[in-house]
Amino acid sequence: MRKLKVFIRNNFIWIIIIAGGAALIIASVVGLNQLESFYRNMTLAQMPMQFLMVAVNALIFVFFYMYFFMRRGFGGIKKKEINSENVSVRFSDVIGLEGAKKEALEVVALIKDRKQVQKIGGKIIKGLLLMGPPGCGKTLLAKAIATECKIPFLYMAGSEFVEVFVGVGASRVRNLFKKARQYAYSDGACIVFIDEIEVIGRGRTFSFMGAGEETNSTQNQLLVEMDGLDASKSNVIVIAATNAEEEILDKALTRPGRFDRKININLPSLKERESLFDFYLKKVKYAADIRIDKLARKAVYKSPADIENIIKEAALIAARKKKDAVDMDDLSESMDRIDLGLETHLEMTPKELEQTAYHEAGHAVCIYMRHPTNDVFKISVKSHKNSLGLTAFHPKEELFSHNREKLLADIESLLSGYCAEKIKYNTTTTGVADDFKKSMQIANSMVWQLGMGKTGLVGDFTAIPKDELSPKLKEKLNDETLEIINGCAKRIEKFLRENWACVEATAAQLIEKKELDFDDLEEIMKNCPQQKGRAKKDISKYKPETAET
Repeated sequence: MRKLKVFIRNNFIWIIIIAGGAALIIASVVGLNQLESFYRNMTLAQMPMQFLMVAVNALIFVFFYMYFFMRRGFGGIKKKEINSENVSVRFSDVIGLEGAKKEALEVVALIKDRKQVQKIGGKIIKGLLLMGPPGCGKTLLAKAIATECKIPFLYMAGSEFVEVFVGVGASRVRNLFKKARQYAYSDGACIVFIDEIEVIGRGRTFSFMGAGEETNSTQNQLLVEMDGLDASKSNVIVIAATNAEEEILDKALTRPGRFDRKININLPSLKERESLFDFYLKKVKYAADIRIDKLARKAVYKSPADIENIIKEAALIAARKKKDAVDMDDLSESMDRIDLGLETHLEMTPKELEQTAYHEAGHAVCIYMRHPTNDVFKISVKSHKNSLGLTAFHPKEELFSHNREKLLADIESLLSGYCAEKIKYNTTTTGVADDFKKSMQIANSMVWQLGMGKTGLVGDFTAIPKDELSPKLKEKLNDETLEIINGCAKRIEKFLRENWACVEATAAQLIEKKELDFDDLEEIMKNCPQQKGRAKKDISKYKPETAET
């Protein structure tokens, strides 16, 4: 009965129009039947032309109305119809995100037991804020909450509230919450999901020129609507998602009483990545010898959306090669293509190819033999994007902070291409530009921000305006930065000279094959005098970064 009342309330105007139209048609038929046959035939003959003229006049009116009035106010009364989505996502469909799912299940329990909560004087939560990187399943988790609670789910993106006309966004917020209250009245509760809420939820700006007035009014209306949610009557829960930092959002929006709960959704762990690969691989035909554990280690820092994209790309590669199933080579090529980009097929001279090969060999040998946290997974002298060659590597394990030794090893790895060119040719190329830029940034950050210099200066000196620092202090900080760079360059040059046979062997294979993976490099290193007896490394780990030429 309640659903019927809501339907009549939502469609009252259409019901009146249809009823009135039906009454007019019946009256016309009755009137025609009372006319003499001559007049009735004449009236019927004129009706098609009358209908045509009415249609033409209506089109002309709409054209002029849209042309002359739309820019001045038509958008201000524009309404967006919002329909409940057919949500059928279970928590079992949300792969990974175990920590976030546990917190979401608590929200589900509160919503399901809302009567018991209200009985003891409590109130169900008004708002739930989902925060995390893109592609991690925030929307999917919100749908799963709605499905588990068996209540309607209304969805809008933050950008859909924003218009150039002041008041349109606020009107859409009112319409959204009006619809949500109606669903809550008929179904017991309703979830409103606002994606990318930072679009309308950023810290408000106030200017006498009126800048940001539309966004401010939209956010103000959202705040008013959330304050007006009486949990004991309406049972409307607002779930919002954002990729931005919480500090970007307006404090009035994130205070208790509006968004009462916050769930941080992080990138999947190793076990969660294994579950994701297993789930998405089941959607395609794949070879039996595929090692999901190896793929999961190689895909560190990848989001669920990234992993899904890897499988899709691998399926396309397999189809182009006329294969019956996706195999490890297809998956490896898929990851390379996504991470490194497509080959650009630049034609290099033999001399330039050799210089590039020695540059990349320097990077590869340095990372393979010296770096404490990284392993090489691909070396190439094929041009990708704007680079003539590249050395891509994985971290050995998931790291969320870096010590001084790791940062120094990063600088050494970046400078190793320059040193290899210098040793081989006693000159260098412009290919070192990006390496120098990155290494200088790391060294500068170590000294100016992280207190990792040798003189013991502690603090983030970038927080102080440079004109307030004494010239002597700035000189001291800059000297320490240069000391780190030059010290790393000397150490890595000495190291490469001591292991030059490994660099020569790697460069020779690179010139011949154009591209080497970890197994190829492992074989080269085994045959180098300096590497005999060295334990084999476990590669296939972690997000590739590139040292590009």
